[in-house]
Amino acid sequence: MSEHLPLLPILLPLIGGLLLLLPPLASTLERQRFGALSIATLTLLSSILLLQQSAAEGIQLYVLGDWQPPYGIVLVADRLSTLLITLTSLLGLASLLYACAGDDRTGAYFYPLVLLQVMGINGAFLTGDIFNLFVFFEVLLIASYALLIHGGGKQKTQAGFHYVALNLVGSSLFLFALGILYGTLGTLNIADMSTKVAALSEGEKVLAKAGGLLLLAVFGLKAAMLPLHFWLTRTYASASAPVAALFAIMTKVGIYSIYRVHTVIFGANAGDLAFIAQPWIWPLALLTLLAGSIGALASPNLRELTANLVIVSVGTLLISVALQNEEATSAGLFYLVHSTLVCAALFMVADLISHQRGKAGDRFVMSRKVRQPILLGSMFLIAALAVAGIPPFSGFVGKVLLLQAAQNAAEMFWAWPGILLSSLVTIIALSRSGTTLFWRRSNDKSQADPASRWQVAAIVLLLLGAPLLVVLGGPITEYTAAAAQQLHQVPDSLHLLLPGGES
Repeated sequence: MSEHLPLLPILLPLIGGLLLLLPPLASTLERQRFGALSIATLTLLSSILLLQQSAAEGIQLYVLGDWQPPYGIVLVADRLSTLLITLTSLLGLASLLYACAGDDRTGAYFYPLVLLQVMGINGAFLTGDIFNLFVFFEVLLIASYALLIHGGGKQKTQAGFHYVALNLVGSSLFLFALGILYGTLGTLNIADMSTKVAALSEGEKVLAKAGGLLLLAVFGLKAAMLPLHFWLTRTYASASAPVAALFAIMTKVGIYSIYRVHTVIFGANAGDLAFIAQPWIWPLALLTLLAGSIGALASPNLRELTANLVIVSVGTLLISVALQNEEATSAGLFYLVHSTLVCAALFMVADLISHQRGKAGDRFVMSRKVRQPILLGSMFLIAALAVAGIPPFSGFVGKVLLLQAAQNAAEMFWAWPGILLSSLVTIIALSRSGTTLFWRRSNDKSQADPASRWQVAAIVLLLLGAPLLVVLGGPITEYTAAAAQQLHQVPDSLHLLLPGGES
């Protein structure tokens, strides 16, 4: 069974999502809830087992149909991919828990769509082939289109149209890039491409560079990198809370893809094409930080503020990509896990605040007092302190690690002001929002229902990451350091990644 473990995080949500469309699971909402939560729990357990296996035994390769790479479809379960599928599976379970409070009643096929989205994201993290990365991108995007407009409404439909149109353009550019790279390298297996890119002729290098930079644009769109970030705020703010929480991992798929392509293929071993994206990523990372910070200050409500904080996290992660060293990648992975969990929790907290403030929702205006000020205030405070990087929570550790990864004066000159100033802006924006939401209130009592135990359980599950990442900081940073080493030192793993090809 252990040899099939890399397939389970994809197979379980796929089969589970299809079964939820059929009787007897499709008969009642209670059965759908039980089935979805059971499948999500099994997916999380299989992801944890795979993470432990990859840490203990090294890279796990799953070759479909026994067609050895670079010719067949292959799944690569290394430390990086297993960390991210575990994060995705945890986020999927938390989103399903939150939806059990009633968000699943607003439209059809919610649970199958969530499971299919988890399947697509897990597949994108596990694939060792860029074409299959495109396939899994399309799977997760199709599911996200339906989830975004789940429950209907003018705002969701408008945001959904923009989101679909932009991603269709991105998918077309993705195919153009794949055609260019396949035509020059003769393969789309990531490990195989890394062995061939340095040996290209001068004319082929020009084409490969064009293909690589086109992929940077595609992944930048998925990650919401400036100037391709403008779709994110309205899209995430209009989605329902469990969907927005799940979407918190989707920008990280774009960041992960940039890590894979521009560290493995166009990394240190690419000859003349080494680090072709670095001159572009540096200014774009800082401008993304700036755009997210300005957006956070200008946000009229907590949902849009949280969406802009996602953009800030993308800019911070792009700095870790631009630094191009193992320490920065390790710090970036730690920060990626932290920011995903905290932003997802903050979307859920914003939804609870919105329901309990009446017509004012989560807008930064005077309104009636929330029904559960201590509960919601405590959850907001923990999330705000963590996302702003205030000790002793995980955001502080992640940002300190990133600052330490800047190894020379030039890197410090660009990285330190961007990270520190964005943290200051985040503190100001969240301080303003917290004082408005909880202190500027009328004497009217809230008539809203209290938060469901499902909702509280989901938020607590996500917020536990903020202190646990600090308490377990030693083993976690050791793990991320080993994952970064695997990513940067590809030649050492070629005998595992290309057992049927030339290494």
